[in-house]
Amino acid sequence: MITRAAKMLLVAGIALYYSLVVFNNTTDFDSNYQFVRHVLMMDTTFPGNNGMWRAISAPWFHLAFYLSIIAWEFITCILLWWGVVKLGLSLRQPSAAFNAAKRIPILALTLSLLMWLVAFLAVGGEWFLMWQSHMWNGQEAAFRMFAVVGIVMLILLQPEAEGQP
Repeated sequence: MITRAAKMLLVAGIALYYSLVVFNNTTDFDSNYQFVRHVLMMDTTFPGNNGMWRAISAPWFHLAFYLSIIAWEFITCILLWWGVVKLGLSLRQPSAAFNAAKRIPILALTLSLLMWLVAFLAVGGEWFLMWQSHMWNGQEAAFRMFAVVGIVMLILLQPEAEGQP
């Protein structure tokens, strides 16, 4: 029971994080919009780098990209909280029921891992060369979140012992 509760609470911790991220991105929209905008424009990468042809300066694209990130975070947040509820309702159920309740949080954690890996590390970090920027480099934060979410995923994926409620 303690192990199951720990798994549920760790998922709840990630859900809380996403709740705060979505809250911040909607109530202080411009702060992170500027981050996305500068990464896509590549205006603080190394001068004269050969990847500048990738830069996107269209404001509509910046806005669409940022809104898609917020939507991704919002969907992940909802799925995480739904997963916490499912795990909570199955805490005292047989192992098979608790394992089945893991489906939603596994989906949510996978969406989170993909966001940090694809949107931030691959697209932002490598395609738009975010690593070259001293001011708009979010790779360390993205890696940190990828690691935290990955660890929670690994813990959640551990099978429940048969016959234990």
